[in-house]
Amino acid sequence: MAAPKTDSNCESFRLALDVLVRPWAALVLNLLQAGPLRFSELSAAAQGPGDKVLSQRLKELEARSLLVRRVEPGPPLRVSYELTPQGRAFNDVAAAIERWGRCLAAAPKKRPTARRAARSA
Repeated sequence: MAAPKTDSNCESFRLALDVLVRPWAALVLNLLQAGPLRFSELSAAAQGPGDKVLSQRLKELEARSLLVRRVEPGPPLRVSYELTPQGRAFNDVAAAIERWGRCLAAAPKKRPTARRAARSA
């Protein structure tokens, strides 16, 4: 068996996973690839996380310097979110995830064997 090409114990690898395992973080990073969005636009495009979770994820991504929150003076006051260069770098990761997802979708579905079914019960 060949050794993995990526060191799973590498600090950089683990840091990236720490960001991506947070629910909805990858989705937010992917949606912002097209350009800045306001909270309501992000919420509508995400079609999943509630406002509280989305707000929390945006704060976390901002704290990691993956996006910036811009406040435009009003009235009305407008807040938009935009990716930093580090956040835009996620585009390559998103493309790799999509390629992998296509492979998963194209793979024949295995029917559960009696042994596997017993383990999952």
